[in-house]
Amino acid sequence: MAHHFFGYGSLVNRSTHDYTRAHRATITGWRRAWRHTAFHPYAFLTAVPAPGAQIDGLVAEVPGGDWAALDLRETGYNRHPVAAPDLAHEAPHPIAAQIYAVPPAAAAPLIRPLLLSYIDVVIQGYLREFGPTGAARFMATTDGWDAPVIDDRKTPRYPRARLLSAAETEAVDAALHGQRVTFLPDR
Repeated sequence: MAHHFFGYGSLVNRSTHDYTRAHRATITGWRRAWRHTAFHPYAFLTAVPAPGAQIDGLVAEVPGGDWAALDLRETGYNRHPVAAPDLAHEAPHPIAAQIYAVPPAAAAPLIRPLLLSYIDVVIQGYLREFGPTGAARFMATTDGWDAPVIDDRKTPRYPRARLLSAAETEAVDAALHGQRVTFLPDR
């Protein structure tokens, strides 16, 4: 049986990886949150167990069943198996997957800023996979929008930053405005 992962953040943006056997999916029992840790200067997305909650994403095959490259990309996360009944997907065959989540013990009692370049990549992926409704669901099913956002679009700090179209940029800006985020200048 092939190995699969469920991506719910930047992995939804197909331009950030070469996992060609990816399918839209929904997972039940998890919610997204911005996680603040002492080992990273910026907050990053994690999945958090949440009975009854659902999040959209992509389920993709791990090439050759080799988790090493994906685990390296997802440093700081632990993998958790997802039971088949909790995973709905468009793949033409039954699959089981694993989801990455930052261990709760890694959370720090401090607020780290969010990077606009990271948010751009994630929302661009949701717009392309699930349309405006899916991008709105991403915003609604993600906790932690009270952290400040560093506007680093001109000089992105996020390593997989992508250029957005004017319509995508407008959609991201409108979504963040709806969350009433506080923007910090890039220094």
